[in-house]
Amino acid sequence: MTTDTDASRPQDRDHQDLRLVVLLLALVVGLLIIGAAVYLARAHPSLAQPLGVGAAVMSALAAIAGVVARVMRR
Repeated sequence: MTTDTDASRPQDRDHQDLRLVVLLLALVVGLLIIGAAVYLARAHPSLAQPLGVGAAVMSALAAIAGVVARVMRR
């Protein structure tokens, strides 16, 4: 028996479109969060250091999540 590998292509295209939409929405949310953090740091200078620490922690968590996702993908 042979299987038709082209049969799954329309689903892959739908999933690719969904991934693009989710990526764009995540980008918009990320930009809104960054904008809010910049506003808080400028309007309330005493919050600049805690926001910097929070940004560093979030960057570290994002890097760890990227490594875990790459390992799981293999």
